[in-house]
Amino acid sequence: MAGVVLPMLMILASCRSDASSMRGIVRDEPLQVGAVTLTDVTAEGEFADHGDLFTMRAQAGELLVMYFGYTNCPDLCPTTLAAVRTATKNLGDDGAKVDLAMATVDLERDTPEVLNGYLSSFSDHFHALHASSQDELEAAENAFLASSTVTKDATGKIEVGHSATAYVIDDTGSVLVEWPFGIDNKAMTNDLKILLEQISSNN
Repeated sequence: MAGVVLPMLMILASCRSDASSMRGIVRDEPLQVGAVTLTDVTAEGEFADHGDLFTMRAQAGELLVMYFGYTNCPDLCPTTLAAVRTATKNLGDDGAKVDLAMATVDLERDTPEVLNGYLSSFSDHFHALHASSQDELEAAENAFLASSTVTKDATGKIEVGHSATAYVIDDTGSVLVEWPFGIDNKAMTNDLKILLEQISSNN
């Protein structure tokens, strides 16, 4: 089991066909994650110099795409992260205003070195997040209404399950839109353009 997908969110997302509207899920009351922190182990790219903790907020005037996943994921994670990569490229110069963060849910196998190497294939400005404990990870997941499980059978085979939503966060820590698994790069590009235009018009 590579992930847990929320069917109702998929249905809601697919109903939004107007090109001028958001394609992901927009809550009436956005999730507030600006007080959530996770241990930051970023060692490569633009954000290699950092404090020990990363706070779930975009930089001023920018957006942050946050995802919970793991590097051995066979399908959900690489599909989603590749779509984010393409969407940011589709934005041209504005793509530099979109940062990527991923928190691993596989704390044992995803060492900081492994996590950094994985994320560097999807972005050159990313935040590699590796909770220092299961409690820290679960606290962050709870704030996003996300979840994950890691189990090992009698033969030692590891099975990981995780919710597969990506979250777009502004510089106040508000989740502006949620992308359930299955949202493609065109829909992501659409949403990011709308949000960046809104940010620009408010500044």
